[in-house]
Amino acid sequence: MLNVLIEASGEHRRELVSLRQDVTRIQAKLVEHDIAISRLQLGREARARTGVIETITAMNRQEFELHVAGLLRRDGCTDVDVHGGGQGGRLGIDITARTADGRTIAVQCKNVTSLRHVPSGEMQKFLGAAKVLHRADVALCVATCAFTREALAIAAQGGVTAVHRGLLEAWSAGTPLQVLR
Repeated sequence: MLNVLIEASGEHRRELVSLRQDVTRIQAKLVEHDIAISRLQLGREARARTGVIETITAMNRQEFELHVAGLLRRDGCTDVDVHGGGQGGRLGIDITARTADGRTIAVQCKNVTSLRHVPSGEMQKFLGAAKVLHRADVALCVATCAFTREALAIAAQGGVTAVHRGLLEAWSAGTPLQVLR
Protein backbone atom coordinates (compact mmCIF):
# COMPACT_ATOMS: atom_id res chain seq x y z
CA MET A 1 0.00 0.00 0.00
CA LEU A 2 2.81 2.37 0.89
CA ASN A 3 4.54 1.62 -2.43
CA VAL A 4 1.35 2.47 -4.32
CA LEU A 5 1.08 5.81 -2.49
CA ILE A 6 4.73 6.65 -3.18
CA GLU A 7 4.27 5.80 -6.86
CA ALA A 8 1.09 7.92 -7.07
CA SER A 9 2.84 10.76 -5.28
CA GLY A 10 5.68 10.75 -7.83
CA GLU A 11 3.16 10.79 -10.66
CA HIS A 12 1.35 13.76 -9.11
CA ARG A 13 4.67 15.56 -8.67
CA ARG A 14 5.46 15.14 -12.40
CA GLU A 15 1.99 16.44 -13.29
CA LEU A 16 2.49 19.48 -11.04
CA VAL A 17 5.88 20.23 -12.60
CA SER A 18 4.32 19.96 -16.06
CA LEU A 19 1.42 22.24 -15.04
CA ARG A 20 3.85 24.76 -13.55
CA GLN A 21 5.77 24.85 -16.84
CA ASP A 22 2.50 25.36 -18.74
CA VAL A 23 1.54 28.26 -16.45
CA THR A 24 4.97 29.86 -16.97
CA ARG A 25 4.56 29.62 -20.77
CA ILE A 26 1.05 31.10 -20.56
CA GLN A 27 2.32 33.97 -18.40
CA ALA A 28 5.06 34.73 -20.94
CA LYS A 29 2.46 34.77 -23.74
CA LEU A 30 0.22 37.11 -21.73
CA VAL A 31 3.12 39.52 -21.20
CA GLU A 32 3.82 39.48 -24.96
CA HIS A 33 0.16 40.18 -25.72
CA ASP A 34 0.03 42.96 -23.12
CA ILE A 35 3.05 44.64 -24.71
CA ALA A 36 1.48 44.33 -28.17
CA ILE A 37 -1.81 45.82 -26.94
CA SER A 38 0.03 48.70 -25.25
CA ARG A 39 1.87 49.49 -28.50
CA LEU A 40 -1.40 49.46 -30.43
CA GLN A 41 -3.06 51.79 -27.91
CA LEU A 42 -0.12 54.21 -27.99
CA GLY A 43 -0.29 54.28 -31.78
CA ARG A 44 -4.04 54.94 -31.68
CA GLU A 45 -3.61 57.75 -29.13
CA ALA A 46 -0.84 59.32 -31.22
CA ARG A 47 -3.03 59.17 -34.33
CA ALA A 48 -5.94 60.71 -32.40
CA ARG A 49 -3.75 63.57 -31.17
CA THR A 50 -2.37 64.23 -34.64
CA GLY A 51 -5.72 65.56 -35.87
CA VAL A 52 -6.27 67.84 -32.86
CA ILE A 53 -4.11 70.74 -34.02
CA GLU A 54 -5.48 70.59 -37.56
CA THR A 55 -9.00 70.87 -36.16
CA ILE A 56 -7.97 73.85 -34.03
CA THR A 57 -6.23 75.73 -36.84
CA ALA A 58 -9.35 75.28 -39.00
CA MET A 59 -11.37 77.25 -36.43
CA ASN A 60 -12.16 80.92 -36.90
CA ARG A 61 -11.21 83.44 -34.18
CA GLN A 62 -14.46 83.11 -32.25
CA GLU A 63 -14.47 79.30 -32.40
CA PHE A 64 -10.88 79.24 -31.18
CA GLU A 65 -11.67 81.51 -28.23
CA LEU A 66 -14.66 79.32 -27.34
CA HIS A 67 -12.43 76.23 -27.59
CA VAL A 68 -9.90 77.73 -25.16
CA ALA A 69 -12.74 78.77 -22.83
CA GLY A 70 -13.98 75.18 -22.91
CA LEU A 71 -10.51 73.92 -21.96
CA LEU A 72 -10.45 76.31 -19.01
CA ARG A 73 -13.84 75.03 -17.84
CA ARG A 74 -12.75 71.43 -18.31
CA ASP A 75 -9.73 72.10 -16.07
CA GLY A 76 -11.93 73.43 -13.26
CA CYS A 77 -11.91 77.17 -13.95
CA THR A 78 -15.00 79.21 -13.12
CA ASP A 79 -16.44 82.57 -14.18
CA VAL A 80 -15.08 81.94 -17.70
CA ASP A 81 -16.02 84.95 -19.82
CA VAL A 82 -15.15 85.23 -23.52
CA HIS A 83 -14.72 88.89 -24.49
CA GLY A 84 -13.28 88.40 -27.96
CA GLY A 85 -13.71 91.26 -30.33
CA GLY A 86 -11.29 91.66 -33.19
CA GLN A 87 -9.97 94.95 -31.81
CA GLY A 88 -8.26 93.55 -28.73
CA GLY A 89 -11.17 92.13 -26.79
CA ARG A 90 -11.51 93.68 -23.37
CA LEU A 91 -8.43 95.89 -23.16
CA GLY A 92 -6.36 93.31 -25.02
CA ILE A 93 -7.77 90.28 -23.21
CA ASP A 94 -9.91 87.68 -25.00
CA ILE A 95 -10.97 85.56 -22.00
CA THR A 96 -11.08 86.11 -18.25
CA ALA A 97 -11.70 83.42 -15.64
CA ARG A 98 -10.83 82.17 -12.17
CA THR A 99 -8.86 79.09 -11.22
CA ALA A 100 -10.46 76.58 -8.88
CA ASP A 101 -8.52 78.17 -6.01
CA GLY A 102 -9.73 81.69 -6.88
CA ARG A 103 -6.80 83.19 -8.81
CA THR A 104 -7.73 85.52 -11.68
CA ILE A 105 -6.86 84.49 -15.23
CA ALA A 106 -6.37 86.64 -18.33
CA VAL A 107 -6.05 84.92 -21.71
CA GLN A 108 -5.10 86.15 -25.14
CA CYS A 109 -5.80 83.83 -28.08
CA LYS A 110 -3.72 83.86 -31.26
CA ASN A 111 -5.12 81.61 -33.98
CA VAL A 112 -2.64 82.21 -36.78
CA THR A 113 -0.76 80.16 -39.33
CA SER A 114 1.85 77.77 -37.95
CA LEU A 115 4.47 79.53 -40.10
CA ARG A 116 4.12 82.71 -38.05
CA HIS A 117 5.68 83.37 -34.64
CA VAL A 118 4.25 85.52 -31.86
CA PRO A 119 6.72 88.44 -31.70
CA SER A 120 8.02 90.18 -28.59
CA GLY A 121 5.90 93.31 -29.21
CA GLU A 122 2.67 91.33 -28.99
CA MET A 123 3.88 89.60 -25.83
CA GLN A 124 4.77 93.00 -24.31
CA LYS A 125 1.28 94.34 -25.04
CA PHE A 126 -0.36 91.26 -23.58
CA LEU A 127 1.85 91.34 -20.50
CA GLY A 128 0.85 94.96 -19.84
CA ALA A 129 -2.84 94.26 -20.39
CA ALA A 130 -2.88 91.09 -18.27
CA LYS A 131 -0.73 92.13 -15.36
CA VAL A 132 -1.21 95.90 -15.19
CA LEU A 133 -4.71 96.58 -16.51
CA HIS A 134 -6.38 93.36 -15.34
CA ARG A 135 -4.10 92.51 -12.41
CA ALA A 136 -4.26 88.86 -13.42
CA ASP A 137 -2.64 86.24 -11.23
CA VAL A 138 -2.37 83.86 -14.19
CA ALA A 139 -1.68 85.14 -17.71
CA LEU A 140 -2.00 82.75 -20.66
CA CYS A 141 -1.00 83.61 -24.20
CA VAL A 142 -2.44 80.74 -26.24
CA ALA A 143 -1.24 80.43 -29.84
CA THR A 144 -1.53 77.99 -32.72
CA CYS A 145 2.05 78.84 -33.63
CA ALA A 146 5.40 79.22 -31.90
CA PHE A 147 6.78 82.23 -30.03
CA THR A 148 9.98 84.09 -30.88
CA ARG A 149 12.87 83.66 -28.47
CA GLU A 150 12.45 87.30 -27.38
CA ALA A 151 8.71 86.80 -26.74
CA LEU A 152 9.45 83.75 -24.60
CA ALA A 153 12.04 85.70 -22.61
CA ILE A 154 9.51 88.48 -21.95
CA ALA A 155 6.89 85.90 -20.98
CA ALA A 156 9.29 84.25 -18.53
CA GLN A 157 10.27 87.59 -16.97
CA GLY A 158 6.67 88.76 -16.69
CA GLY A 159 5.13 85.52 -15.45
CA VAL A 160 3.14 84.77 -18.62
CA THR A 161 2.52 81.16 -19.62
CA ALA A 162 3.14 80.91 -23.36
CA VAL A 163 0.96 78.08 -24.67
CA HIS A 164 2.57 77.27 -28.02
CA ARG A 165 1.26 74.95 -30.73
CA GLY A 166 2.57 71.72 -29.17
CA LEU A 167 1.40 72.57 -25.66
CA LEU A 168 -1.99 73.62 -27.05
CA GLU A 169 -2.29 70.26 -28.81
CA ALA A 170 -1.53 68.37 -25.59
CA TRP A 171 -3.90 70.58 -23.58
CA SER A 172 -6.68 70.05 -26.12
CA ALA A 173 -6.05 66.30 -26.08
CA GLY A 174 -6.65 66.16 -22.32
CA THR A 175 -3.43 67.12 -20.54
CA PRO A 176 -4.26 69.87 -18.01
CA LEU A 177 -2.10 72.98 -17.85
CA GLN A 178 0.08 72.95 -14.72
CA VAL A 179 -0.41 76.68 -14.09
CA LEU A 180 -4.17 76.15 -13.62
CA ARG A 181 -3.75 73.67 -10.77
